[in-house]
Amino acid sequence: MGIGASEEMKVAVIGAGGVGGYFGGLLARAGHEVTFVARGPHLRAIKDNGLRIESQLDGTFTVPGTATNNTTTVGEQDLVIFTVKMYHNSDAVSAVPPLIGPETVVLTLQNGIENGEILAETVGEDHVMIGSAYMEGRISEPGVVTQGGPGIAAFGEMNVGISRRGENLLQRFQEAGWRVNLHENMPGMLWKKFAYIAGSAAVCAAANCVYEEMRTKPETRQLIRDAIEEVLAVGKARGAPIMADSLAWAMDSLDRFPGQGRASMAKDFTDQRPVELEGLTGTVVRMARELEIPTPANDFLYAILKPAAVRIEALNKAGA
Repeated sequence: MGIGASEEMKVAVIGAGGVGGYFGGLLARAGHEVTFVARGPHLRAIKDNGLRIESQLDGTFTVPGTATNNTTTVGEQDLVIFTVKMYHNSDAVSAVPPLIGPETVVLTLQNGIENGEILAETVGEDHVMIGSAYMEGRISEPGVVTQGGPGIAAFGEMNVGISRRGENLLQRFQEAGWRVNLHENMPGMLWKKFAYIAGSAAVCAAANCVYEEMRTKPETRQLIRDAIEEVLAVGKARGAPIMADSLAWAMDSLDRFPGQGRASMAKDFTDQRPVELEGLTGTVVRMARELEIPTPANDFLYAILKPAAVRIEALNKAGA
């Protein structure tokens, strides 16, 4: 076991939605032994018909239907890709230990800033690498995931530096068709994305608008900028290796996002699906209070969105 420079990998994808289904699907298409961990109708459809990926970048293709909802039957893996929504972390993390061997890598490609730490508490920091995905993706129907947007991933170690396993993974990912970068300062990259997503997604949800509308209105654009600056200040106060271009990168990302697009959290609010508010703006507010740092923009956005988030959570629990 372990990730070498050439042989096929055994890969488990925990969270076979838009992100996990797309990147895991590319690995499966390249010949790696990929098991998708899913549930409900999506699981049954993958088992029956395989996983169909409909990608704006890579076309439409179907990969074999190796899928399960029980990781104790899968065995040790070379790589575990962890892509569940943050509100599923507590349940999904318990599925990881049966997959761990001495050299298994667990790679998180999620929104948020604390996912690596959460995984490390369960499997040990030596097994964890952190990353993020820049794309629009969803389960369009059971057994089918769609990919839009840039379709880019970034990953690296939990601490600053480049590792041999990271270089080997980069090679394997690129061979499989991933558009991916290996970063020396992945913690700094994560804070960049976290600041951008937390600020822009919260405003998009609160304003119930598309990106073109909110980035071209001076008052709304300033609110997004203020929220992003507050997140970066919290990260700096926590000792994170915040990169000098973080604010400029975030605002450029805001301008490059498809004009008629909406943040996934905004879509979830509209569709009454569970939302990642606590993992995004809620985390900013909590960290800021612990550090006694003022974050008025994020406090405002959190207060506006919290009642709807609580209502949606109750509705989904009642319907479960």
